[in-house]
This record gives sequence, C-alpha cells and structure tokens, in this order.
Amino acid sequence: VQLVESGGGAAQAGGSLRLSCAASGFTFDEYNMGWFRQAPGKERERVACISISDGTPFYPHSEKGRFTISSDNAKNTVYLQINSLKPEDTAVYYCAAERTTFSCLERLMDHWGQGTQVTVST
Repeated sequence: VQLVESGGGAAQAGGSLRLSCAASGFTFDEYNMGWFRQAPGKERERVACISISDGTPFYPHSEKGRFTISSDNAKNTVYLQINSLKPEDTAVYYCAAERTTFSCLERLMDHWGQGTQVTVST
C-alpha cells in the first residue's frame, strides 16, 4: 500500500494550492480517503474526507468553503483544493485511507502517506 502526496510548497496568502494523493496497492473504491494536517507544535487534525464509492465529502471544520476534496477514481487519486490560503494553513498535509468506516477519524485510518509541506507566507 502506498499513498504519495504532492502539490505542496510555498505559497502566498490569498493564493491557492491543489494537493494530490496517488494511491496504489489496494482497491481504491473500497476505501474512504481523507486529508489531515499537522502544523508546527500542534496535533494532527482532520481537514476533509471523501467517500470514494459515492463521492460524498465531509468537512469537519467551519472553513469548509476554502477546502474542496475530490477524487478521480480512474486515476486512484484524491485531491485537496485549498483557496484563500492563510498563514495558519502552514502545515504538513497527510493523505490517509480507511476501509471499514467513513469516520474521518485519525485513529481509524488504515494507511498514511508521508506528507507534503505547505508553507503560506504573507
């Protein structure tokens, strides 16, 4: 099983980034996928999750309008679009997969990527 994130980097506040997570080694549509992030000195938090089988998204925070999660099942890839970037979005963003539930809970994710760094400056 492999989850490989890409698309991170340095960006200006107010800008946009699209992160990608390419999955391999498992049956993609049998899993639900999520994006989590960990800022310096803080605990990892969930950002968005998606049911791969029907595309239902879940945004646990009130800023769901800035984040959009989507998937391309033909490419076994899940995306996270981040708009109106803020310095507080600076974090390592992780892709994760869970098979048996659509919990979007860190402790129930079965597989994790290595993360991609997003750094937002003013």
